[in-house]
Amino acid sequence: MAELLHYLACVLVDFPDDVRVEEEASEGGVTLRLQVRREDVGKIIGKQGRTARAIRNLVQASAAQRGQRVSVQFVDA
Repeated sequence: MAELLHYLACVLVDFPDDVRVEEEASEGGVTLRLQVRREDVGKIIGKQGRTARAIRNLVQASAAQRGQRVSVQFVDA
């Protein structure tokens, strides 16, 4: 799931070299933290959070196909 999130973020931002994804396992599933440059946060969030919601939906749907649970958090650098 981390690779998918990294790919999606790199396509959207101006500085793909600064995209970082941290993965943390918990008993309820996996938490992915996406970190991008401050200049790219708006591109990841999108208007009224639509892009962020779409990213979460894609990652969660991909995880559900594998029987996993994933949550995505966005962090600026």
